Amino acid sequence: MRAAMLALVLLAAPANAEENLTSMLSQDYLQISSNFNGSEITVFGAVENPSEHGIGNIVVVVRGPDTLMTVRRKDHIAGMWINSARAKLWLPSYYFIASSAPLGAIASIDTLSRYELGLANLRADMVAGDGDGAPYQAALVRAEQRAGLYRENPAGVEMQNTAFRVHVPIPAAVPRGSYNVEVYIFRDGNVVSAQSTPFYVDQSGFERRLFEFAHDKPLYYGVATVLMGILLGWASTFFFRRK
Repeated sequence: MRAAMLALVLLAAPANAEENLTSMLSQDYLQISSNFNGSEITVFGAVENPSEHGIGNIVVVVRGPDTLMTVRRKDHIAGMWINSARAKLWLPSYYFIASSAPLGAIASIDTLSRYELGLANLRADMVAGDGDGAPYQAALVRAEQRAGLYRENPAGVEMQNTAFRVHVPIPAAVPRGSYNVEVYIFRDGNVVSAQSTPFYVDQSGFERRLFEFAHDKPLYYGVATVLMGILLGWASTFFFRRK
């Protein structure tokens, strides 16, 4: 639903707007390996034919592939903390948003919610759970923030005349997959121009070959894992017996 709405904005906004938005990425493909400890990409661009009132406010959003997340609620029962309920929700595996001003000063809550701009305005699809999914979603967002996978930077858009730049941190725990970078220009609380650019995160080296082997030939991968476990168990027994 959100993707369809963005597509409509991308088609309609430039035709009705004075500003024409151009944005690019410092790299559109990021390879990660076993020693990957985080990186950074830069989103940069410019506003052509700016209005006489200025270029408005810029919001940059980076979304990772949606993933099914599980969160459990612990209750204190008979002196013990026990998992009493759980929920499964679809949410972005990575979410970063930067803006040239606080989001509340850029647009109304309804508009921000429509485009899912800001952590408070993400909409999760709950596929299983007990009761209201809002507390579970809030708990997941907090957990992703602690892991560095969800971030907000209300002053993260660097402006110089009509040009802008945003530094996007890529943590070590970032999942592989297809990401999307969305850039919006807001004026008087409305989107007047928008652009969407994909980039990809993938594994390289031995980790990539192992990942492809596990997914392309799961039976062989399972057998090889069991045999490796047996071999390591036998080797450790032989080593300690000699000791």
